[in-house]
Amino acid sequence: MRAPAHLVLADGAVFAGEAAGFVPRDGVATGEFVFNTALSGYQEVITDPSYAGQVVAFTYPHVGNYGVTPVDDESARPWCRGVVVRELNPVPSNWRAHEDLEAFLTRHRVPALVGVDTRRLTRHLRAHGALPGAFGTAPLATLEAAAREARGTDDTDFVTTVTTSETYRRGDAGRHVVAFDYGVKRTMVDQLARRFRVSVVPATTTADEVLALAPDGVFLSNGPGDPAALDGLAAELARLLGRVPVFGICLGHQLLARALGGRTYKLAFGHHGSNHPVKDLATGRIEITAQNHNYAVDPDSLERAVVSHVDLNDGVVEGLALRAERCFSVQYHPEAGPGPHDARYLFARFARLVESGEWWEG
Repeated sequence: MRAPAHLVLADGAVFAGEAAGFVPRDGVATGEFVFNTALSGYQEVITDPSYAGQVVAFTYPHVGNYGVTPVDDESARPWCRGVVVRELNPVPSNWRAHEDLEAFLTRHRVPALVGVDTRRLTRHLRAHGALPGAFGTAPLATLEAAAREARGTDDTDFVTTVTTSETYRRGDAGRHVVAFDYGVKRTMVDQLARRFRVSVVPATTTADEVLALAPDGVFLSNGPGDPAALDGLAAELARLLGRVPVFGICLGHQLLARALGGRTYKLAFGHHGSNHPVKDLATGRIEITAQNHNYAVDPDSLERAVVSHVDLNDGVVEGLALRAERCFSVQYHPEAGPGPHDARYLFARFARLVESGEWWEG
């Protein structure tokens, strides 16, 4: 039988549930609460380093149906602060499953809250924005105090926590690409390694150190937190522009914008899911995309780059391009781990730019 537990947001909203997964000794876990609308791919979501500092609430009511397998991990371990679900399935049904989701969460010390009215929670976050808070088995008064002290992701550098500590290499064919690991997903590295020899370097690698590796191109990965807290990384990136082709995804897209002199801002509740429609402004093509970001690029701050893609739900900038500097980026996740594969052509576009210098005309 599960222990009763509560979730308390910083604005005082309270949600009842039961404890699952790893239970902290003091009965308290904190983080910034966001919701994810994907219908599947919970393991990839939980192991995405971009969720560092956040607690993920799944809108799909049944989570854990097909268990977990090491093949679907996007990083060595989960980086999220916790998981909230309506119903956690204890009996997975899938020939690929190595264990059930709760065993996975317990093994990786990830707290979870189950039996929560996630529809009400989602509606609250949509109305009031992503909020810090606390959850667990501690007395309600303790959780309320912890929620008031909990921090969101603003002005916080989570990248130095999730980045690789040393350079590693993948792939053995094609041109050489240096990939900055701001919190890179394994599927992203796999897509690059199919086309290039890839050197994945720590986020704090300097421009001079990158150029010393003689790259034919530079890749900027996804990652967690506020890009405004990473201006040191953006400054190093600015020193690479015009010297090598550059392709950025998610946080890499935001850092490219800041390196070009643009600004970023926080969205009310972010984009987290695998069904966001995006329009390519050059071709008119509509892509259904996977997304995971709480921050976005301010289009009015862009003087050098042009907007290449927009989100059809809310008009958020979803892509940038600058022909003179041979760089482009997208806010969404073309590697699709999880999600649709509509946008994987972007890796081929990068390969064409790296191999021949050929720009695209729509």
